[in-house]
Amino acid sequence: MWSERVKFVRFTVVGLGNTIVDFVVFFLLTLIGVSNVFAQLCSYSAGVINSYVWNRTWTFRVREKVSAQQLFQFIVVNMTSLSATMILLTSSQLMDIGLFISKMMSTIVGMAINFVGSCFWVFSTAQKTAEGSSTKKRACCSNESPRY
Repeated sequence: MWSERVKFVRFTVVGLGNTIVDFVVFFLLTLIGVSNVFAQLCSYSAGVINSYVWNRTWTFRVREKVSAQQLFQFIVVNMTSLSATMILLTSSQLMDIGLFISKMMSTIVGMAINFVGSCFWVFSTAQKTAEGSSTKKRACCSNESPRY
């Protein structure tokens, strides 16, 4: 049984890795002349793939096959985050805010959306009754003890 603190620390470490992947891909693409918006789409996608693999296998230690529902939820959360980051990045560039500051602001917003969505929806676990039916979902970052 993994403690909630360990999950949070691992989620944070994976998030930092995703941010590094995102920034490296973004700035490499912009250096070779790719537009900021397309570079954001590519770099964010690279971070999403990294996030799913590491959070699923290392943070939450999911052993079951990938479920269509969880994958769908993960995609929805990340598409929401991507949309928010692209709007913020584009808007801040139109306001002549520097590229690095724009990228930092959009990254912070994206990380917040991803954490909340992942914790309370994607990687939350269904609690089972004695009869085996699901009663409610427990967020991965709740104070309740996990029931595996």
